[in-house]
Amino acid sequence: MNQLTRDELARDPLWVARRLLGCELRSDGPDGAVAVRLVEVEAYRGTDDPASHCYRGRTERNAVMFGPAGHLYVYFVYGMHFCINVVCLQDGVPGAVLLRAGEVVEGADLARSRRPAARKDAQLASGPARLAGVLGITREHNGVDLTSPDSPIRLCAGDQVAEDDIRSGPRVGVSTAMDLPWRSWVDGSESVSAYRRGGRRRIRARA
Repeated sequence: MNQLTRDELARDPLWVARRLLGCELRSDGPDGAVAVRLVEVEAYRGTDDPASHCYRGRTERNAVMFGPAGHLYVYFVYGMHFCINVVCLQDGVPGAVLLRAGEVVEGADLARSRRPAARKDAQLASGPARLAGVLGITREHNGVDLTSPDSPIRLCAGDQVAEDDIRSGPRVGVSTAMDLPWRSWVDGSESVSAYRRGGRRRIRARA
């Protein structure tokens, strides 16, 4: 399966988000490989998006999000979970797509061992923290180049999802710009996470 190229990802996060639906993210580690088919994503821009980690400028934490495109931006949330994003746009211009949910298509036994609380396979990677967990992605993977053939984590083109099968709606868990319809998902997938509107008790930004 062909990996996505940097040029394909160096575009507006809203476009990239829809392109990522149906793509496969594969993670190879010492205990084996897990691959998921992406079924839910959220777009985030930079200084024009108040829900973005980059809204107030570049910091040590968000530096990866400023490019180049095709790298993995990993951050820690709620003191217990990792979330993963695909960096977009041109080098120096911040933007990313949060990967919210996927369907496990390879390495199901390993995925189940990493998510023993899941009651069924459709729940293994249903939500951003669960997705990162089944793939074994942690802070050490921040900055990994998803477009490199030698990368332990690779983003590959899958069967592209038809536009008629894509739905869009508000982003999840943000307390600003929460009504922008920048979350996209594959209609009918059981792995799409439950929608929860953001508010004061949730973090300000997702990516």
